Amino acid sequence: MTAADALARTRAETLAQIAALTREFDEVVAASRSSNADDEHDPEGATIAFERQQVAALIAQAQQRLADVDAALARAEAGDYGTCDSCGQPIAPERLAARPQARTCITCASRPARR
Repeated sequence: MTAADALARTRAETLAQIAALTREFDEVVAASRSSNADDEHDPEGATIAFERQQVAALIAQAQQRLADVDAALARAEAGDYGTCDSCGQPIAPERLAARPQARTCITCASRPARR
């Protein structure tokens, strides 16, 4: 499988995940409209607001992954795919196989973020 194939597969999977999460979010919102339950004081489970925010956070993560994949596709088109953004060294094929949208090598990814 080529890098472009892996990226295309990851992109398709991410789009499907975003669609599924968006449907789930819409269902949670619709359920909250049709119910006048006082879930804020329900000791049995999570509140509707919590569930809505949890799904919204998952959607945001998936959208970021999609942006990362699109950026990797652009790097592949430009001929820069597989080169670490930080140190300029090649990214190990194993890392790219596990995370095709990776922008950094393992060494640079392991370094603490600068502040």
